[in-house]
Amino acid sequence: MSHEGVTPTLLYRVYATVTGALGPLAWRSVHRKLDAAGVAPERQRERLGHATLPCPDGQLIWFHAASVGESLSVLTLITRMGAVLPEAEFLITSGTPTSAELVAKRLPPRTRHQFVPLDTGTAVTRFYDHWRPQAGIFVESELWPRMLVEADRRGIKLALLNARLSQKSVQGWQRFPDTARYILDRFTLFLTQNRQTADNLIAMGADPNRVRPGSNLKATSAPLPVDEATRDTLSKAIGDRPVWVASSTHKGEEETVLQAHRTLLNTHPDLLLLLVPRHPERGDVVQGLVNAAGLTCARRTSQNPITAQTRVYMADTLGETGTWYALCKLVFLGGSLLEIGGHNPFEPAQAGAAVITGPGYYNFAETYAQMKLDGGAREIHDADSLARAVADWLENPAQFDRARQAASAYVASQQNALLAVIDSLCQELDLTRPAATG
Repeated sequence: MSHEGVTPTLLYRVYATVTGALGPLAWRSVHRKLDAAGVAPERQRERLGHATLPCPDGQLIWFHAASVGESLSVLTLITRMGAVLPEAEFLITSGTPTSAELVAKRLPPRTRHQFVPLDTGTAVTRFYDHWRPQAGIFVESELWPRMLVEADRRGIKLALLNARLSQKSVQGWQRFPDTARYILDRFTLFLTQNRQTADNLIAMGADPNRVRPGSNLKATSAPLPVDEATRDTLSKAIGDRPVWVASSTHKGEEETVLQAHRTLLNTHPDLLLLLVPRHPERGDVVQGLVNAAGLTCARRTSQNPITAQTRVYMADTLGETGTWYALCKLVFLGGSLLEIGGHNPFEPAQAGAAVITGPGYYNFAETYAQMKLDGGAREIHDADSLARAVADWLENPAQFDRARQAASAYVASQQNALLAVIDSLCQELDLTRPAATG
């Protein structure tokens, strides 16, 4: 139902004016980043609303996801939804070159990707004039006011899926209750990751009748792809050596990981660390940290072989994380030693791994609370506690196996949520299923 007759708040009108005026400046910044990432000029103009693909005939369902994690989390949902709605077409938008590259490798049937338009009147209008989606599904916390209001004006039903809001974001919106209510009222449905987010949305002004707590969509994603040949080659090179993975590490975290590894080498002298920076372009910087720690490093992008002298293997590539989880089941997951929010623990757990995390995992607070309670995850705080956690699992294989089983069991318990999500979206967004025959 469109809310075209509802008067925008003063703050929204100011936002629309300011974003329109700053549009050229925003475009120059976005253009530089996309150009540096090697994105083709014509695809860069998607950020201005210029489509590079034709609009398909029939029902188009649009998903918007901010970046890599959110984009990948909806691929399984689109695949399953495509089976339920065999005549539907799908569009994914995201904002980062990395997400575009990874999504392109794993697009479900009848699905295409575009970069999301800037939240300016001209770009948003071009986008909607071309694509004309029947429904828009925003993933997690990516809310662009102008895009939402214009969709609602055109009668496009909207859902916020896997909704997640930080406490800081909630407090910010609550300072402007009329505008928060105005923006949130554009949505027909909110499916949240947990009860806390549901309560926060209602406190911000969302209609309680439209808010439904659920589970984390990332738990239902398909396992990460594995390159069997790479895994087998590296497995032979590693042989019987013990190994652990530090995955998705950020600036300021590798130093702690390397310090823990140096400690572990005192009692496990042949231990190998698979170090997987979250941003592969930091490879040179990370290698410098490894060298400064006095450790020998083989680098994936340099095709360095793993030898008996190698103490760190740096996997500075994109899209191979599933292969590293298949190679090693003892995983420290980065983005958690600092206040970054953590990364998706379902991915290593789906691969049969047990997980170690730092304390800064607030984006997955509910998930880690249960995984820790079940024994599938452990929390550490510094290099010493990280070294102790890794050593404990290396030296107690029966305990480690129980941890892995607990992590796998937790993920399996979340899988049935996907069909319920699809049913809710179809019902509330009026997504038509084919009529029964016979």
